[in-house]
Amino acid sequence: MKMTFRPTTENDVACLPAIERAAGQRFRDYPELAWLADGDGMSVEQHLDFAERGLSLLALADEQPVGFLLAEAHPSSLFIVELSVHLAWQGKGVGRQLIACAGEHAHKLGLKSLTLTTFRDVPWNAPFYARLGFERVDALTPELRQKREEEAAHGFAYDSRCAMRLPLS
Repeated sequence: MKMTFRPTTENDVACLPAIERAAGQRFRDYPELAWLADGDGMSVEQHLDFAERGLSLLALADEQPVGFLLAEAHPSSLFIVELSVHLAWQGKGVGRQLIACAGEHAHKLGLKSLTLTTFRDVPWNAPFYARLGFERVDALTPELRQKREEEAAHGFAYDSRCAMRLPLS
């Protein structure tokens, strides 16, 4: 099995919502978050916007898309908007490698860290990122504060989420 990672192209975006839906099925194991498995996710148009700005990375297994990472450039960090790996491919290092690619991209942009917001207690969320070296952030930048407020407005319990940061060397 040959794994490759590259920027997402316009031709790739049509398959990304299906990967996102498949990845979300894992939330069915958490009754309070099961609604996420039935969510609409991002549209093809939204994915295209990330790809056109060079802020979408794609993971492929034998040239078949199996995961993606979407990001936003903040003043000093590359913020990970979403990391989705198809349920059948979770636990195989795909997410870890997408994070590494995002770190390389952030470094090329002259950014000092990767940041994200995630669920505190879901094993493939905050604990996963902590194993990769991310640390919880309590003193939020204005951008991270805005992200947390947007999440709360979209129905995420504020106390269930946290911000995390990975310094880049």
